[in-house]
Amino acid sequence: MRARDLAVEYETVGLDTDALEAARLMARHRLPALLVVDEWGGPKAILPASQMIKILVPEYVIEDPTLAAVVDERHADRLCQSLKGRTVRDCLSKSVPAPPVAAPDDTALEVAALMAQVRSPLVAVVEKDKAGLHLLGVITASHLLDRLLGAVS
Repeated sequence: MRARDLAVEYETVGLDTDALEAARLMARHRLPALLVVDEWGGPKAILPASQMIKILVPEYVIEDPTLAAVVDERHADRLCQSLKGRTVRDCLSKSVPAPPVAAPDDTALEVAALMAQVRSPLVAVVEKDKAGLHLLGVITASHLLDRLLGAVS
């Protein structure tokens, strides 16, 4: 199996995409992360769903999780309000690394090693040519695991 054979279409967002729209996209499709692309469609970053959750939780609750018990449901239901007026760029951590990228001819083991090395839930499969980078698709950890398990009898 080669990366090009494992890659599937995947939801992407731009840096200036509305954060609430990105969160809804994650929730609607049950995605572990979104691939953030630059203005040319090349992989720029990965926005994990856990990072979006972190933005929703007030800092004082992150510092002292016991305080979560005293927040009533009415206030908890308004957590997503903190995404209003923000962009995906605002939601990325300040030291966001470049997303892991595989070449179309990389093997499943090479993709798995890359995914494990950087602890990423997805890897972008990119083809390079004279015109630049072309995103062929994405390989998610769950899809890769499913394909690898299919080889076990």
